[in-house]
Amino acid sequence: MRAFDCLTSDGVLAGEVPDFAARPQQLEMAVAVERTLARGEVLIVEAGTGTGKTFAYLVPALLSGRKVIISTGTRHLQDQLFHRDLPTVRSALAVPVNAALLKGRANYLCHHRLDITRTEGRLTSHQQLAQLENIFDWSGRTRSGDIAELSGIPEDAPVWPRVTSTADNCLGQQCEWLQKCHVIQARRAAQDANLVVINHHLLCADLALKEEGFGELLPGADAFIIDEAHQLPETAARFFGVTLSSRQLQELAQDSISEYLRETAEQEGLPGTARAVDHAVQEVRLSMGQGEQRLPWSRLAHEKTLIERLGRLRESLAALSAELEQQAGRSRGLDNCYQRAVKLQHVLTQTTENPPENTIHWFETWRQSFRINLTPLDVADNFSTRRQELPSRWIFTSATLSVNDKFEHFARRLGLEDANTLKLDSPFDFHNHALFYVPEGLPEPAHGSYTDTMLDHAEQIIRASRGRTFVLFTSYRALNIAQRRLKDSCEFPLLVQGSAPRNELLQRFRELGNAVLLGTSSFWEGVDVRGEALSCVIIDKLPFASPGDPVWQARIDALKERGGNPFIEEQLPHAVITLKQGVGRLIRDVNDRGVLVICDPRLVSKSYGRVFLNSLPDMKRTRDFSEVVAFFQASDVARL
Repeated sequence: MRAFDCLTSDGVLAGEVPDFAARPQQLEMAVAVERTLARGEVLIVEAGTGTGKTFAYLVPALLSGRKVIISTGTRHLQDQLFHRDLPTVRSALAVPVNAALLKGRANYLCHHRLDITRTEGRLTSHQQLAQLENIFDWSGRTRSGDIAELSGIPEDAPVWPRVTSTADNCLGQQCEWLQKCHVIQARRAAQDANLVVINHHLLCADLALKEEGFGELLPGADAFIIDEAHQLPETAARFFGVTLSSRQLQELAQDSISEYLRETAEQEGLPGTARAVDHAVQEVRLSMGQGEQRLPWSRLAHEKTLIERLGRLRESLAALSAELEQQAGRSRGLDNCYQRAVKLQHVLTQTTENPPENTIHWFETWRQSFRINLTPLDVADNFSTRRQELPSRWIFTSATLSVNDKFEHFARRLGLEDANTLKLDSPFDFHNHALFYVPEGLPEPAHGSYTDTMLDHAEQIIRASRGRTFVLFTSYRALNIAQRRLKDSCEFPLLVQGSAPRNELLQRFRELGNAVLLGTSSFWEGVDVRGEALSCVIIDKLPFASPGDPVWQARIDALKERGGNPFIEEQLPHAVITLKQGVGRLIRDVNDRGVLVICDPRLVSKSYGRVFLNSLPDMKRTRDFSEVVAFFQASDVARL
């Protein structure tokens, strides 16, 4: 059976999937994937919205008879692929393929950590205590231990880190719960499966030789399919680097106390030393400035107070390490804490002293926490080396990989110069179902009046659309200005990123049918709202990366030193791909209709605007607001 035959109008998928329609683009992609799997090649394929790329790679993967690993951008997409799309295709093809879902260890309940948390009695919040008991009840019923099963507890609830493990605090083979370990069970299932669904974080952790414990899985694979591949370069950069976080240090202190008190009720000695580490971490955070920041380490490297407090952190961490060494052999948990303390001493030295060449040294802060990072300038060599060590086929796909119909930017970032490429436009009728509007009369984005003027136009457009609008911003500052202005003036329900979890906001947006949602980065991709509830997407400006971002600035400086053109080689391609993601929110179904608004006048006033325009779907364009009004009116009539 060939993949092409399965996806035609009279193929097996047509009889299994409601409203299935054969799509030339999907057929072409399926054939290309099938050929790549057969020949042992590398393929980069951009599949426009509506291509049906998931089926286009699942069908040939299941028919290939090879061990295939599919990596997605997020855990949500993992679950969707494994629980919805994969069963549908497998049933239609009637192939005996054993499939498995594998996530990082922090997604699985840890019996050891649950036991510690229930016995130590350190939770004081009534909500957290109730959640803990809910988790305990569920622990006796679950087979997978996947925390996604407990939908009643938010995924960012503070209780989860207390009942799941990390690569640092896992006791491994020494754990008393080893035989019931959900992580080990998930890995065994993955090793036995013909098809495994993972995510980019898990893939990069293993490629970068960061301990996630399934190193046996990757070398055994015959093929890798990377979905939402545009996210992979940034994910890889994080894993090929070194990071020290306040959370790592504070969890070490907390776990050291918990493990010690399990062995003795003594409050003196080690608990006091561990609390000194926690206090030193807090002092370091206070020395790093207020609010959320993302800056080069050089901004802080010579601050006297910070240097002194980092010194006290080193001393307290060394003292804790010495105390833990004295407890060696007393318990498996204390042994693990000692190993972590030694490792963190080394990482603290790495991340606060002179970094190696070709590394970006930077830090991030939040209200009560921080992270110090060493990020490689370029991951292409590392990624290419690790990829070539695995005798596998590789397929990279996304709706947004090309810039001006070319793949050089994406290929260069991952060292994929040997790849075949394929670009497939969306099968949706953008030309007749969408209108692209660039308002007249806007100042340059750097002008002080820009955001207010942009919002003047946005309010007009929202009224014409009768709500039903996403307004996507490139900064939190602009979003906050919009929220303050629109909360009183907007006549439609106003939903704002951060006021509730993303999924909850999206559900309310769909149900209301006339809402306006204000969002920034997390709403530019991975958001699917079909039908007339979303009839307009307004983008405040072209999404160039902030020039103050330390990672971007370092890459720009490095390109300049090599005689390159940072704007053409890095900044412009990144902005184009990001814009394509935002634009992709508008038309999600064959019957969808809507207006795309990009307020930035640089689209038409700058020569590089042509690169953006050439990279977007074929839509009718206008600068006349009356045509926008007429389009909305015609669309509403068409839906009757």
